[in-house]
Amino acid sequence: MERFDVKRGLVKQVTLNGGLAVLARDYFDNVEDTGDNSFNGSHDIMTSIISSYNEQGALIVNITNVPPDFDDAEAVKSAMKARKNWTTFLDAATGYNSKQRGDKAKEWAKKASKAKSGISAARHFISMSQNIPEEISEQAESMIEEIEAALEQGENTKAAGRAGKLAKLLE
Repeated sequence: MERFDVKRGLVKQVTLNGGLAVLARDYFDNVEDTGDNSFNGSHDIMTSIISSYNEQGALIVNITNVPPDFDDAEAVKSAMKARKNWTTFLDAATGYNSKQRGDKAKEWAKKASKAKSGISAARHFISMSQNIPEEISEQAESMIEEIEAALEQGENTKAAGRAGKLAKLLE
């Protein structure tokens, strides 16, 4: 499963234009609207495409590809065309080009890493320090639970922000 950030306002625009399934029909052969801005489909080497926008406004995609027969030039050409359709669909469904999608994915992962690092640092600091008031320690543990919950829900931005507040609490 892959997750792609979507430009602000694009989900609303796609919805007004008929939804994600209508957009997908411009790029793929077999598309079935499954409601709530989602679809199931297939196209050439992509035997299964399941895609939807999630609550946070990101595009979630689960795709199954089969490799083409590399000895058949037509099959390779067809596979390349299918991949081009896929990339063009992602451009339209996210509002970002390939490089921007990669940058956004790195940024999203970096926020998760920052939050996890903040938890680790806080726990280490608490275990090493002997003069932290019990109230601060309990507050820190509560914030750690909030950060872990946000990470589980895929809210990396919220988790990273909370990790920053946790660090300031323990300064």
